Amino acid sequence: MAETELEHKQPNYAGVFWSLFVLTILEIIAANAPIAKTFSVIALVTLAVMKASLVALFYMHLKFEKQLFYMIVFFPLLLAFILTLMVLADKAIA
Repeated sequence: MAETELEHKQPNYAGVFWSLFVLTILEIIAANAPIAKTFSVIALVTLAVMKASLVALFYMHLKFEKQLFYMIVFFPLLLAFILTLMVLADKAIA
């Protein structure tokens, strides 16, 4: 392979750091906000997924990988989501 195929644009690590910082502040606010626990948990999970995505995409350089690698990462997450929904549905019925 040529070197130009392996090279990619250098990520803006400072921008990612500040994004993670802001998301952490939002998590602290969501955790301490006087709102229903359900909404708080949904907000915290959403923010955690956003932070994990930023770390995986930029610090682990997954943004620059091929599409097959995305499928390898996405499929287990999809299965975990489906299994979580199944457990919650079973708990609601019981």
